[in-house]
Amino acid sequence: MTKGMAAYGAATDGALDIEGLEAGYGESMILRKVALSVRPGQVVCLMGRNGVGKTTLLKTIMGLIKARSGVIRYAGMELTSAPPDRRARAGIGYVPQGREIFQQLTVEENLLLGLEAAAPPLRSKGIPESVFEMFPILKEMLRRKGGDLSGGQQQQLAIARALVAEPKLLLLDEPMEGIQPNIVQDIENVIAAIKASRRMSVLLVEQSLSFATAIADYYYVLDRGTIVAEGGSGELNEEQMKQHLAV
Repeated sequence: MTKGMAAYGAATDGALDIEGLEAGYGESMILRKVALSVRPGQVVCLMGRNGVGKTTLLKTIMGLIKARSGVIRYAGMELTSAPPDRRARAGIGYVPQGREIFQQLTVEENLLLGLEAAAPPLRSKGIPESVFEMFPILKEMLRRKGGDLSGGQQQQLAIARALVAEPKLLLLDEPMEGIQPNIVQDIENVIAAIKASRRMSVLLVEQSLSFATAIADYYYVLDRGTIVAEGGSGELNEEQMKQHLAV
């Protein structure tokens, strides 16, 4: 297990349940009657071709896109109409596709902004050392601007920024996309450590079938905004998956 995960508390009793979710942009409906669950401590992989609605689903869970119908529940709370800050304070962390760190702020300032989503007692403690145990390079670069980091280092910063608030559910949108192989391995190790700890749930958008097979407890396949396949990791049918993932 990555050392930093030892700092997290007991297993979460929070669970994410989505029923009949529909959402989109303008007149365009992207998600259609999506039903999905993430149980406490699970790693759930969301897979599908580009443009089928995976990012839209994560943004809707986070409240960045308004749901048109359906229900989003987390840890017993209905969050369907809640603003993003309330969802963050409920214990949901989000790492968007493309990282979206603040380029002109230092690494330390980016991490401190991530703390704004935490409960007041946690904010007063500052950046947890556990984050630097997971991503040691960030401690060496605290004074450097985010825009001066490599793409892989920026991705590590984006994940660390979400983790400083110690979420109980982490939404990761293609965290390995366009990252150099050595940092891909570091990020995979962190996700594996989170899974091993069973103290945080992860909903992971991932294109790599091999990594999904290795890490996921459960998977969903999205196609044209609809869940078309789901199952446990032992039920992952490679030929069926390739049909849904092939361009």
